[in-house]
Amino acid sequence: MRKRFELQHDLGVRAIEDVIIPTKSRDELPPVLMALQYIFVTEELSEQVFSLLEQRIELKKMGRSGLSLWEILVLGVVRLTLDANYDRLDHIANYDSLVRELLGVKDEFGKEKKEYSLTSLKENIRYIDEFFLIEINELIVKAGHSLLKKKMGPKPGKKKSKSR
Repeated sequence: MRKRFELQHDLGVRAIEDVIIPTKSRDELPPVLMALQYIFVTEELSEQVFSLLEQRIELKKMGRSGLSLWEILVLGVVRLTLDANYDRLDHIANYDSLVRELLGVKDEFGKEKKEYSLTSLKENIRYIDEFFLIEINELIVKAGHSLLKKKMGPKPGKKKSKSR
C-alpha cells in the first residue's frame, strides 16, 4: 500500500522540516519548496493535502509500494513549477541535492542511492496537474489567512456606550 511519507528516516538523512532552503535566490523553485515544506510541517494542512491526494490516486493493496504520496506531491509540483518535461524531472529527481533532501532521500554514508526511473515518474506524477494545484493553493491561502488572524489578534470593536 502506498504511504504518505516515510516515517523512519535513514541514518544521515536530514528531517524535511530541517532542510535549509535558500531565501535569497531569484529562481522560482525555492519559494515553492518552502511552501511544500510548510505543508509537510503543518499538521492540519498536511492532512488536508494528503486527503486530496489519496482521493486522486488509486491506492493499490498489492504489488510494489511505489513512490510515497509526499514524493509524488513534491515532484509533481516541481514539474509544474518549472514547466519541465519528464526527462528534466528525471534529472532533478536524481541529481538535484536540495530537491532530494526535501524528498527525504539525501545520499550519505555510502548507502546505495535511491534512483527514480523515468517510467515510475511518468506513471505517478501525472496525478498532479494544474487543477490539483489550484485546490492545494486554496488550502494554503486559507491556512495563511488563519495565520494572519492569529498574528493580528482580534480586531478592536467599538465599545457599546451605556445610555442612561
